[in-house]
Amino acid sequence: MSFFDWFLNGNIVKNGSLEVCNFDIPVELFYKKLAIDSSVNLIANAMVKSRFRTLEKGKIKKGEVHYLFNVKPNKNQNASEFIHNFTSNLLYNNKVLAVMQDKELYIADSWERKEFAMKENLYNKVTIGDFTFDKSFNESEVFYFKLNNENITKVIDGLYNSYAKLLSASMSTFKKKNSKKFFVKIGSAFSQQDEDQEDLSELLSEQFKKFFNSEGDALWPLQEGLEFEEADKNITPANMTSRDIRAIVDDIFDFVAMAFHIPKGLLKGDVADVGEMTDNFLTFCINPIAELLADEINSKMYTKSEYLEGTRLVVDTRLIKSVDISVMANAVDKFLLSGTHNIDENRDMMGEEPLNEDFSTKYYVTKNYASSEEIMKGGE
Repeated sequence: MSFFDWFLNGNIVKNGSLEVCNFDIPVELFYKKLAIDSSVNLIANAMVKSRFRTLEKGKIKKGEVHYLFNVKPNKNQNASEFIHNFTSNLLYNNKVLAVMQDKELYIADSWERKEFAMKENLYNKVTIGDFTFDKSFNESEVFYFKLNNENITKVIDGLYNSYAKLLSASMSTFKKKNSKKFFVKIGSAFSQQDEDQEDLSELLSEQFKKFFNSEGDALWPLQEGLEFEEADKNITPANMTSRDIRAIVDDIFDFVAMAFHIPKGLLKGDVADVGEMTDNFLTFCINPIAELLADEINSKMYTKSEYLEGTRLVVDTRLIKSVDISVMANAVDKFLLSGTHNIDENRDMMGEEPLNEDFSTKYYVTKNYASSEEIMKGGE
């Protein structure tokens, strides 16, 4: 229910000639939303930093597919917007449908899917924005992505129910324990007539409230016949602070992070062991999504023979983690001198553009390396 639906459904209390709106929105719900939104944005932002490498027979080839995923997939989105939209939809809804139209790639907002056992699934009423296709799509004509067998946000909702009650109770208890309560002794001199009692009620509920809610100096003339006494002045307050509430909020972030396979310290912004946490984040959270994306694209966009010859799309997540180039220098040297990479492949690994020169596409092997056959001959 939207705010305006809630507002128009009669959530208004009339008081005389005035209308007072009661905004009874549980604040604890926002902690769950904050945790989930933070997780989804973290994953989506990481996926945006991925690079889509297209290979043709095992060699890097920049063509239509490369431009589609790295620059502009359709007329209304650039590649970053598209990948962020794709990842967010996948995490919130557990599934994404993308269709090609006029050599452009679009993410569908809604659709109907009919599954079959021995023939292609069928997709009807595919809608993108304000446009709905009047035709059906076969499975081979669309890209359909499904993250898990069960929508993870629904699982989080179930886990959160008990914590929401616990958080609400803790916040209520904290407010009660840190609020002041008073007894008011009213002398017999005060009139018992209805009008006078209304004036007294207004005095206690409004003026007294303003007096105690004042952030600065305040003065209130105490009338004769009124005495105030603190109700719990002799009661030792419970040992509860706002940190107790924060601990429950931390628990909420912890199990949301666990659900999305994000190291909890990374979600909370901890700086200790950030390198190790980032590695785990890539291994258990980002790389599976990248594999899901690449597998579906390769299975639908390339034929079996093309894929076996090395023509495919690779979602490279290595650039998500920022690495000092000086730290990579030794590895780059080993890759080049062992013949594992040529110069262009090393440059591509570091995020640099290939030179595409004759010398940069050749493979080099240092004289320190030799085949086992050559070593045996040398021994003879």
